[in-house]
Amino acid sequence: MDGFDFAVIRDSLPFVWQGFLFSAGLTLFATICGLAFGTLLALARLSGHIWLSLPATVYVNAMRSIPLVMVILWFFLALPLLTGKPVGAERSAFVTFAAFEAAYFSEILRAGILGIPRGQLQAAQALGLAPMQTFRYIVGPQAIRPMLPILLTQVIVLFQDTSLVYAIGAKDMLKAAEISGKNYNRPVEMYVFIGLLYFVICFGLSRLARGWSRGRFAA
Repeated sequence: MDGFDFAVIRDSLPFVWQGFLFSAGLTLFATICGLAFGTLLALARLSGHIWLSLPATVYVNAMRSIPLVMVILWFFLALPLLTGKPVGAERSAFVTFAAFEAAYFSEILRAGILGIPRGQLQAAQALGLAPMQTFRYIVGPQAIRPMLPILLTQVIVLFQDTSLVYAIGAKDMLKAAEISGKNYNRPVEMYVFIGLLYFVICFGLSRLARGWSRGRFAA
């Protein structure tokens, strides 16, 4: 093989861009849905009602104890059986990541809620605030600020993990690089390029998270 061919990377950019859009969309969808479902899981675990806390605890512990790639494969194989029709690798990935990330987001949220001084919760109860009012007006605003850098760090990990949909053939950024490398018979160039692209994106986001933790939320 001759020297490094930058022309292959240039010619593959439109295809890699499509893969990036899928990876970014998957990250955004899993973050929004994971936070929503994760909030419900965190509140269920903190509710004090066994019929709520036990299922939520089992779900969170199960998801956090199984490798993500196995969960991806399970959902990919199980969803067509449950729906009775083909789901497709891309749709399966969206469902899988939302369900999986909810477990991790719930633990971050639960830790933030538990960090609120107990006296403030007791004061809210004394004022007659309902649990959801307490969470909305007292717990939520105080808990979310210090949690943002941690949540952003989890989003970075989530973006990196989207490369695992490669296992079911979804056309993410890594899959796009692999296909381009095969089409041009230059896999080395594409794998080097895509590795650098992941590094630039994730390093930039990690610097943003660090800036938040040291600056805006330091006070």
